[in-house]
Amino acid sequence: MGIIYYPRNSLELLKLYDLLIKNGVVIDPSQGLHEKRDIAITKGKIESMEKDISSDKAREIIDASEHIVTPGLIDIHVHVYPGVSHYGIDADTHALAHGVTTVMDAGSSGADTFEGFRRYVVNVSDTRIVAFLNISTMGMISPRVGELEDLRFADVEKAVEVIERNRDIIQGVKVRMSRSIVGDNGIQPLLLAKRAAEAVKMPIMVHVGNTPMPLADILEEMRRGDILTHCFHGSENGILDNQGNILDAVSEAVKKGVNLDVGHGRGSFSFNVAEKALAQGVSPQTISSDLHHYNVFGPVYNLATTVSKFLYLGLSLNEALSKVTLTPAKLLGIDEELGNLRKGSIADVSIFKLKKGNFSFLDTVGKTVVGNRLLKPAAVVKGGKVYSGRLKVER
Repeated sequence: MGIIYYPRNSLELLKLYDLLIKNGVVIDPSQGLHEKRDIAITKGKIESMEKDISSDKAREIIDASEHIVTPGLIDIHVHVYPGVSHYGIDADTHALAHGVTTVMDAGSSGADTFEGFRRYVVNVSDTRIVAFLNISTMGMISPRVGELEDLRFADVEKAVEVIERNRDIIQGVKVRMSRSIVGDNGIQPLLLAKRAAEAVKMPIMVHVGNTPMPLADILEEMRRGDILTHCFHGSENGILDNQGNILDAVSEAVKKGVNLDVGHGRGSFSFNVAEKALAQGVSPQTISSDLHHYNVFGPVYNLATTVSKFLYLGLSLNEALSKVTLTPAKLLGIDEELGNLRKGSIADVSIFKLKKGNFSFLDTVGKTVVGNRLLKPAAVVKGGKVYSGRLKVER
C-alpha cells in the first residue's frame, strides 16, 4: 500500500496542526527512537510526536502506514552545479524528490564560480544546499583538465575572501588529490587547502583515489574534524595494505578525529574494501552518494540506494540512517535544527518503504551483490511542506 495524502481544504484552516504524519515507524537516531509514532508539524517546525494524534487536529494528513519515517536525509557529498560543472545535476530532481532534504556540494564551485552557484543554484532550489569551496578557483568545470594541475588556480587568499562573504553557505574547503587532478604538484594542493581552511577555521574534505603519494602522507596533514571522502575506493593508495589490513595511518587518523566518508561516485566504492574494513571495525562516519551526472542512472541512483548497500554489508537500519541524518548534521554544525525529529526542529521529514526481496547492487569496480532490503523513497516534507516533485529516476 502506498502513501495516502489528504490535502487541505478551506474548512480546515482553524485546525491545530498544519500537517500530520500518521501511522509510520519513526526512526530518529538522535533520540534512539525506533517505533510507531505520529508527527505533528506547525509553521515549518516539529510540534509534537506521540503514539496517537487525532487526525481531526490537522489540516493535512499523510498516512504513512507500513512506511519508515526519518529525519530528512543529508547527503554530504553531491555535485549540483548543472550547466557549469560537467558533473552537475539538478538538486531538486535528484536529491529532494528522493528523500534528501539537505545536500553539501563538494567543490563543484571555486572562488571564481561560487557567486553563480549561489545565485543560480542555491537561491532557486527547494533543496537546502550548503557547500565546500574548491581550493581551485575554477572549481570542477571540465573533464579535460585537472583543476589543480596549475597551482596558479589554488588561490588561498581569494578562497578565504569568498568564504568570509558566504559563511551561511560555505562550510569548508574541498581538495581533490588524484593524480589526474593535481598533476605533478604532489602534496601542495592539500597544503594550500589546509591553509585556507585554517584561516577561516573550517574543515577540509579530501578526495582520494589514485593519489600520487601514499595515503599516510595525506592523513598526516589532516586534522580533527576533516573529512576523507571515497574511503572505500578500490584504487591505488587506499585504506588497506597489500594483505587487506587497515593501514596503521588510517587507524591513527580516525583516533585523532578524521572523519571517513563513503562518497560512492562512479569510481570510488568497492564492496571488497568496505567488507574488509567493516570486518576490522572501521566504519564510515557518514554515508554519502557523490551523486552526479555520470552515476545518477547507475550505479548510484540516489542516497537511499547507497544506504541499502550498507544494509547488505551488515549495518543495522538505525546505524545506517544515523550516518545520513545525525552525524552529517553534526559535521556541518546544523544538528540543533536538522538531522533530527525533536520538538522545535525544522520539519524536514523523509518517508520510505523498506522493500524486501532480492535486489542487485553494483559497486564501481564491477562487483554485483544481491541484498534483501531496498530503501525506496515514498514522500518527503521540506520545512513543513509536502514536496510535490515527482521521482524522476526509478530504481
